[in-house]
Amino acid sequence: MDGKMLARLGAIVFVSFAITATAIEMTRKDAAPETERVHAVEPKRDALREGQRRCQQLGQAAASDTDCMRIWAESRDRFLGRLPAPAVRTTEGR
Repeated sequence: MDGKMLARLGAIVFVSFAITATAIEMTRKDAAPETERVHAVEPKRDALREGQRRCQQLGQAAASDTDCMRIWAESRDRFLGRLPAPAVRTTEGR
């Protein structure tokens, strides 16, 4: 065998391997990626937030409402990270 014939034979073998590898790759089916299930978390009910909504709907009248004043004080304390003030006891009748 001369050099030309050996080069042609090597090229034919290389091309046949390339075609076979391409055919195998094209017929292979990829597995579908697994998707994580996301669970919806229902937010817990916040009485303070509901009170704030009620006061918001009252508008100007909320400024004289004692419940709204208490709710605003509580939300301010929560925002600032302060502990709520202890309730004042009255010792009337003793």
